[in-house]
Amino acid sequence: MNAAEHLLGESALALHGARTALVCGEDALSYRALAEEVARAANALRALGVRPGERVLLLLRDTPEFVAAWLGAVHAGAVAIGLNTKLGEDDYRHILADSNARLVIADETLLTALGPLAAQLGSEKRLAASAAWRRALRAAAPRADFHPAQPQDPAFWLYSSGTTGRPKGIVHAHQSVLAAGQAQREVLGLGPGDKVFATSKLFFAYALENGMLGPLAIGATTILHPDWADVEQIQAIVARHAPTAVFSVPTFYRRLLALSPDRLAPFRGVRHFVSAGERLPQPVFEGWRTATGQEILSIYGMSETFCVIMVTPPGSAGALRTGKPIAGVQARLLGDDGNEVANGVPGVLWVRHPALSSGYANRPEATREQFRDGWFCTRDIFVRDAQGSYSHQGRSDELLKVAGQWVQPGELEEAVQGLASVAEAACVAVQDDDGFERLALFVAARGVDAQTALSAAAAACEQKLPRHKRPKWILPVAELPRTATGKVQRYKLRELVEEQRAAKG
Repeated sequence: MNAAEHLLGESALALHGARTALVCGEDALSYRALAEEVARAANALRALGVRPGERVLLLLRDTPEFVAAWLGAVHAGAVAIGLNTKLGEDDYRHILADSNARLVIADETLLTALGPLAAQLGSEKRLAASAAWRRALRAAAPRADFHPAQPQDPAFWLYSSGTTGRPKGIVHAHQSVLAAGQAQREVLGLGPGDKVFATSKLFFAYALENGMLGPLAIGATTILHPDWADVEQIQAIVARHAPTAVFSVPTFYRRLLALSPDRLAPFRGVRHFVSAGERLPQPVFEGWRTATGQEILSIYGMSETFCVIMVTPPGSAGALRTGKPIAGVQARLLGDDGNEVANGVPGVLWVRHPALSSGYANRPEATREQFRDGWFCTRDIFVRDAQGSYSHQGRSDELLKVAGQWVQPGELEEAVQGLASVAEAACVAVQDDDGFERLALFVAARGVDAQTALSAAAAACEQKLPRHKRPKWILPVAELPRTATGKVQRYKLRELVEEQRAAKG
């Protein structure tokens, strides 16, 4: 089976060929027109010497060109890898070497990010910049046979978002795409004719499934936004295109809440709002429901599963409730002894998923550690209630003992997130001068000076937390460092603590 054929083969086109597949600004592309562009891309790649199994890196904006190139690589039996457009040259060199890519297709406006690497790739005939790529597309035929891939053959890689360091390649097979769109169809009730918009970028798993492959799998329309999202642009897109469902991250919902009621009016017509990437703060959940009359549903997934693992069913949303596993997904919570824990007891989540990755590229030890007998260790801690709903408690690798007692940094964040003077907060573990693990709480002020926010956070921690859970340091930050998917880059916060301590001597 070929994943591109699953989405755009004759069976799919018989159902949806005339429907609109993609909308991007003034442009709209039907399913049949997209299928022709994907075939052109597959033929262009073959003409450029790309063979089945070889990796193709895509440094492109979120346009129909990205969609066609990504699916074209899969169509031709190559391996598609979307690149984060905000990385530096060093990371691009790492990914290029790690993937041993045969070709890089790059938007000319993004070439400067590659630095001297662009000239090196050009001399090696491994770079197709926009003009050269479009010439190859124009010369290519709009018809092509799908490469006869096996279900387990690699179709695409996802590179981790870099919350803990170097990005690592996560390998997915053609069969992974069969699961795309399941939660949208079965839980959210989306289908042909619905319009879907994701504010995150397509090179991340969250948007790749929910903003591209999922909508294509169910016959819906994907609304694309080429550039990195800002509040004004997203408000205009929602007002213009009236999406059925919006997929975003907690930090972006928080920014949208700063809009005036009349600017938020178009959002009241959206049927579903979905959030992922990090825990949804209660003030954001309640504020959004007050402003729009709509709940925000939580989705949990990761690059290793590519598709959704669990989702909060409509009508049962709550900021602390992550959701229930979707059909076909198996989940279990294990304690320190390796046995399953009872309801109400925290445990590390292990999952079996139809779209589970085969492992990490060139990382056999990491693969053996987290992928075992068809199960994947998420390293996330959850609690399951009697109704089968799961609530995310944090990361197992973030737990630490203070004064002989376990502490979860998320407890400190929750203690201050409801404060009017605090926009956002994050807690990390840092070693003190004596080598003991201690807690540093970073606070971003909202509408007040930094010192006022810090004083309010300190008072809240003293009032709500036992002594051993209180932070040793409470530090100001203009905003939390995040990946493009909204996850806090905690290693950067640790570096800030070390820098400040070093500066003080």
